[in-house]
Amino acid sequence: MNERLKKNLVLQGSILAAAGLISKVIGFIYRIPMANILGNTGNGLYSVAFGLYNIALTLSSYSMPLAISKLMSARLAKGDKKNAHRLFHDALIFAVCTGLIASIALYKGAELFAKLYRKEGLEMPLRVLAPTVFVVAMLGCCRGFFQGHRNMVPTAVSQVIEQIVNAVVSVWAAAYFTNMAAGKNAAAYGAMGGTFGTLLGALSALILFMILFVARQLTIRTKDLGDMPAEDHRLLVKAVFLTVLPVIISQSIYQLGYTLDDFLFGNLMALKGVDQTTATDLQGVFNTQYNQMINLPTAIATAMASATLPSIVASHTKGEKDKVRAKTDTVIKVNMLIAIPSAIGLAVLAEPVMGVLFPRLGDMMDMAVTLLQTGSTAVVFYALSTLSTSILQGCDKMRLPVIHSGISLAFHVVIVAGCLYFTDLGVYALIIGNVSFPLLVCILNCRSIAALEGYSFKFKDAFVRPFAAACVMGVAAFVVYTVLKGLTGMLIAMVIAIVTAMIVYVIMLIAFKAVTVTELKHIIKRR
Repeated sequence: MNERLKKNLVLQGSILAAAGLISKVIGFIYRIPMANILGNTGNGLYSVAFGLYNIALTLSSYSMPLAISKLMSARLAKGDKKNAHRLFHDALIFAVCTGLIASIALYKGAELFAKLYRKEGLEMPLRVLAPTVFVVAMLGCCRGFFQGHRNMVPTAVSQVIEQIVNAVVSVWAAAYFTNMAAGKNAAAYGAMGGTFGTLLGALSALILFMILFVARQLTIRTKDLGDMPAEDHRLLVKAVFLTVLPVIISQSIYQLGYTLDDFLFGNLMALKGVDQTTATDLQGVFNTQYNQMINLPTAIATAMASATLPSIVASHTKGEKDKVRAKTDTVIKVNMLIAIPSAIGLAVLAEPVMGVLFPRLGDMMDMAVTLLQTGSTAVVFYALSTLSTSILQGCDKMRLPVIHSGISLAFHVVIVAGCLYFTDLGVYALIIGNVSFPLLVCILNCRSIAALEGYSFKFKDAFVRPFAAACVMGVAAFVVYTVLKGLTGMLIAMVIAIVTAMIVYVIMLIAFKAVTVTELKHIIKRR
């Protein structure tokens, strides 16, 4: 691979990673006003509906961009444009079929899911999300087509446009339908309104690709595709299926964890005599306010893991184990420099974070604060589990993370079900499950990395020193916030505490020799 092509691939990958991170930030921002509009019950319905929607997406179309881009790029690399385009057409038909089946199943089964999950009104947002599955299936194929041509810009632009439309429409529609209901089943109507943003966001991105395809088609002639022998359509469809299957299995495990929690919580709380509205409110706080705060720093780790994978793949392919170990050292350390202070910061400033961002929590405010304080460590474990999964995949061990996730999910279900049924922990049982699942994945993944690559984790550099620096930071943030809260109010005290925490953390990193200037330059160069 020549140097120019390498630079182009790095640039394209960076564009896609940046777009993904921007989309996550937009998603975080718009969910704050929408969460306040929907209220606890509406958030509960919305989050459970999205858990089921994500399962439908995973089974039907989630992995299509990866499959199409991988299979097309392999053929285009050999100059076989004809079969690359034939594969895209066959994959499109495959996606139409799976997307349509999933959409119909979600629409027709909406009332059944509402009964199974003990969520009155759940069928309303599900029926809006049902056609969204079909639209996203088409969208995934379009993104895969351009990625197969090593052009990540359309995917990046479409992701940002999709999320912007989603944000604007979701907030507006949630408010409109909530007010329109005027108290009568307002939570269900509001949750349904919020899902319209997801549908219209996906449609807007699909329209962009339709315009791009029309423009592209005008410049392509049949003879430009070459005269390579045509591959059998059945073999092309089989190749697509075999490519998406491992991803479907892997992602299904993660998505099942979320929706199983919803199912277990709704039903086991009912067995213990908790009324449906209270259970839905509790799920709303856990799935929305708590998870939202946990997911943002985790998204940074996900973006970093995606950016790291090609570099580790290249070194592993060349048999350069020393470089694999060095890159693993660097990326784990940088990840923990972000994740550890995020976890401590969320725990220390849980009260103002929840109070400022989600003032409509009402009676649930104290519980939301406690959830964030007790469950913030999940940030570290999710960041490390995501990263370690990418490292194993980069070393051609695609099955290991799937197996580890499956084992963790089995333990997760037993722990959550046991805590819900045999104790009075209630929603705090979900916190135990949310922390234990990524923790076990981390342990299993890290053991495999050590065994496969002879890697030895540098706990002092990667964990102990950042933790020590973050602890000092946490104390400083807590003291500043506590002193200023009565003088300036919660918002100003929180802002000053966050700024203070950032300054103190950087100083402590240098003081504890957790990072050096040379390392920072090295990290930036690798990125």
